[in-house]
Amino acid sequence: MHSSPDPVSIVSLETVIVDLPTIRAHKLAMATMHTQTLVILRLRCADGIEGIGEATTIGGLAYGDQSPESIRLTLDKYIAPLVTGADAASVNAVMARVDQSVQGNALAKSALETALLDAQGKRLGVPMHQLLGGAARLSLPVLWTLASGDSERDIAEARMLLEQRRHKVFKLKIGKRDPREDVAHVARIKAALGDAAELTVDVNQAWSEATAARCIPALEAAGVMLVEQPIARDNRRGMARLAQRFDVPMMADEAVHTPSDMFDYARDEAADVVALKIAKSGGPLGVLRTAAVADAAGIGCYGGTLLEGTIGSIASAHAFAACKRLEWGTELFGPLLLKDDVVVRRATVTDFALALPAGPGLGVEIDEDKLAHYSRDR
Repeated sequence: MHSSPDPVSIVSLETVIVDLPTIRAHKLAMATMHTQTLVILRLRCADGIEGIGEATTIGGLAYGDQSPESIRLTLDKYIAPLVTGADAASVNAVMARVDQSVQGNALAKSALETALLDAQGKRLGVPMHQLLGGAARLSLPVLWTLASGDSERDIAEARMLLEQRRHKVFKLKIGKRDPREDVAHVARIKAALGDAAELTVDVNQAWSEATAARCIPALEAAGVMLVEQPIARDNRRGMARLAQRFDVPMMADEAVHTPSDMFDYARDEAADVVALKIAKSGGPLGVLRTAAVADAAGIGCYGGTLLEGTIGSIASAHAFAACKRLEWGTELFGPLLLKDDVVVRRATVTDFALALPAGPGLGVEIDEDKLAHYSRDR
C-alpha cells in the first residue's frame, strides 16, 4: 500500500506595495487616477515553488472599504500566521481556515487564493484554468474605457484603437458632471463612431433613481448597449425598478460580491447582467461560485476589473475563461492603462482579444528589477 505524500506546506508570505504610473489621467465618478497601486503577494512553499497573487483597488479608499495599506496589513498580520505550515495544495482547506478567522477583506483573500492556485498549477505543470475545470475559451474579448472626459479626445482615442484592432467595445465613465452634460458626451461619441463600435456606460453609483430614470431614455436613444450600476449599490429595489422599466440591460457591479448577493439580485430581478471580479469574490474559485448563481438565474456574465496589473488581470482571465457562459466579454484592460508593470511579459490585447498564457499556473513571471524599482519599500 502506498503512503500518501506529505503535504506541501506554506513557508512564508511576502507582500510588496508598488505604485505604477498610468498612461493618462483616468477619470471615474469617485476618483481621478494618475497612478495605480498594486499589492503583490509572494507565497513560498516547502517544495521551493512560489505562487504569486495581486490585490488592487481604485483610488485608495475612493472605490471601496479596503486600501492597499489595509490589504497588506491583513495579509502580513492576520492571514500569514493562519496559513503558515498549512498544506498549500489544499486550496479550499486553506481558504476555509482564513474565512473562519478573517471577516470580509475579499481583496486580500483573492491575492492569497490566486497565489495558491498559481503554485499548484506550477507544481502539476498545468495552467491555472485547468484547476478551475478547464477553459471554455482560450481568448477573451476586451473592451477599453474612454475616461478622459473630453469628447473629441475620446473619439480620437477610440478611432485609433479600432484601427489597431485592439478594441471595438468602449465603456464611458460618467457620473461626475451634470447628468445632461454626461448624456450629451455619450451621444456625441456614439454618433461619431457609429456602427463601428459598441458603447457601454458606467455611472459608478453616482445617480439617484430619479436621475437615472430621467437620463436612461436618452442613453437608450443614443444607442448605448449596457448601463452599469447607475445607482447606489444598496438600492437593490431601485435597480429592480430600472431593470424592469427599460430595454437597455442594467448591469450590477459594486452591488454583487458574493453568491448570496447574486442570489438576492436574481430573486428581485434587479439586473440583467453582472460584472464578475475575482477581487470582489475573494479569488478565482470564489468568482466561479458567483457566476454559477448568475448562470442559474439566466443573468448574463461580464468579466470585470479593478484595474489590476498583469498578475491580477491574468488571474481574472483564467477564471473568466473557465466560466460556462461569458456573453458580455471582459474589460481586462488594466495592464494597458499602465506605463510599466512588474512582470517579464505584460498582458497584451490583439485582434480585440486577450489570449491566455500557456505556461503552468498563471503563466506570469515577476521582473525582480522592476518590482524592486517600483516598490514603496525601496
